[in-house]
Amino acid sequence: MSIPGCAETYQSGQQSVRSGSVRTRQGEQRDQHQKVHRVRQGDIVALPAGVAHWCYNDGNEELVAVSVNDLNNNANQLGQKSRSFYLAGGHQQIYSSVQSAQQQQQQRETFQNVFRAFDENLMAEAFNLPVEVIRRMQQEDQRGFIVRVTGEGMRMIRPEEDEEYEERYQSRRANGLEEVYCNFKIRQYLDNPKEADIYVRQAGRINHANGQKLPILNYMDMSAEKGNLYPNAMHAPHWTMNAHSVFYVTRGEAHVQVVGSNGQTVLNDRVNQGDLFVVPQQFVSTIRAGNDGFEYVAFKTSSQPMKSPLVGYTSALKAMPIQVLANSFQISTQEAQSLKYNREHQTMLLPPRAVRSS
Repeated sequence: MSIPGCAETYQSGQQSVRSGSVRTRQGEQRDQHQKVHRVRQGDIVALPAGVAHWCYNDGNEELVAVSVNDLNNNANQLGQKSRSFYLAGGHQQIYSSVQSAQQQQQQRETFQNVFRAFDENLMAEAFNLPVEVIRRMQQEDQRGFIVRVTGEGMRMIRPEEDEEYEERYQSRRANGLEEVYCNFKIRQYLDNPKEADIYVRQAGRINHANGQKLPILNYMDMSAEKGNLYPNAMHAPHWTMNAHSVFYVTRGEAHVQVVGSNGQTVLNDRVNQGDLFVVPQQFVSTIRAGNDGFEYVAFKTSSQPMKSPLVGYTSALKAMPIQVLANSFQISTQEAQSLKYNREHQTMLLPPRAVRSS
């Protein structure tokens, strides 16, 4: 990321000052830039609104990433539409529509880099570059916004590859902005079993990434969770009190049911790897994993999401008197007691019921 106002703390080259000039080691080109982050499978990355960023895959496998933008965030004052501003490249975006094919053609929008529309002479003066260079920057790029690197690839300065790097902010007094914003941790490994927030040996685990673990999420007012359900285990019926949730299935299949505030079913279907579904705030949902288990990642529109389960020792029903439950559901006192206490030793993740032999 390139965060405005933050220093280029990564520097290459062994510098020496002689006769008023800056030199580097022979054959090495001096460069400095902001911190480069290494991203691996299972990571979640927080990108603040409006911050320029890039991503380069220098591995041997495809990089598959799911991106979620919260248009209701306070940082967005441009309306309820996702906008991409490109410094280079461009692409054509097609918006889905249930209208006729002729009207669907009108849902296409072309995005090009912001330099294209500027006067070439103004840009040449601003960058102190020849006009020919600006013209190459402004030419229409048909490659899209994902391009293949030519030659031997790119090499940036990274601490694990260069022991002589230094972070410039350590050698001078911080200006406050660097302490709060520039040095925020933006990445968290979200699939570490040792850091599970909820773990049930027979049911699975859930890992959270919220404002407590990743403080930058407090500024973005977003969070995420990674769920791993064992075969036939269940995510207990619950609702999220203060956030919408966007679920993306990363492995396996499950039966998902979502019930709206009016008591009507809004989703009752099986979901598979690659599927995406939404659970609005205070809609009650439950997930039952298939025979091969189920994994998902859920993005939430709050940095501190709060769940209210219907089942388990922290459930809304367990907190109510038995007589209230019996009269509310028109059941016996004994049935109300079973309703309240049958799962009192479990929470959120429920193991499959044992199969009884006939």
